[in-house]
Amino acid sequence: MLLHGRDLPPTDMGMGSDMYRQQILDHYKNPRNYGEMEDPTFTHVGENPSCGDTIRMDVKLDDDGETIEYVSFSGDGCAISQASASMLTDELQGMTLAELEAMETDDVVEMLGVDISPMRIKCAVLAEKVAQDGAKIYEGELDVEKTRTED
Repeated sequence: MLLHGRDLPPTDMGMGSDMYRQQILDHYKNPRNYGEMEDPTFTHVGENPSCGDTIRMDVKLDDDGETIEYVSFSGDGCAISQASASMLTDELQGMTLAELEAMETDDVVEMLGVDISPMRIKCAVLAEKVAQDGAKIYEGELDVEKTRTED
């Protein structure tokens, strides 16, 4: 995995941003909950064609059919997309599907803790959009084969 300057958030965000930049690099180099899950409740894949990012999200629901028990991801892409997916797998555990579906771009940017340039927003929100679409497909509200952040 090569890190390119374009993959990282800008450096002009103040003193606290270094901690968040390190957190993003840590999640990119040492992703949490990485790998394909055995027997997930639902699985969905997506891509960001403009950057080449691909993400697969596997979600296991609790017995209530509404609460997210465990999330894993797999895929490949830039530091922002992969770190965001890694961080999101931790964030989603314990949430309900309704809370997942209510998440917005600002929630992901806040989770990352850094300003994301307009060109990188699609990278940052790919995992969120894949998980949201996966939940909608599971609930019968959407019928797509793959999520694309270009759409």
